[in-house]
Amino acid sequence: MRNTIKVERARHDLTQADLAEKVDVTRQTINAIEAAKYVPSAVLAFKIARVFGKNAEEIFELEDGD
Repeated sequence: MRNTIKVERARHDLTQADLAEKVDVTRQTINAIEAAKYVPSAVLAFKIARVFGKNAEEIFELEDGD
């Protein structure tokens, strides 16, 4: 699953730790999601999208084979 979290964090001047705190996960979880090593739950995907004022589909995109 591809995502634009790193880009959105930069636009909103947030660190991984800042975003993690806002969505109640660890910085390591945000890092793993950004690196496509972990697929977030639907609830977490919606929480992340809400922080950026976007829909989950604008942040997360399925890749072929997902």
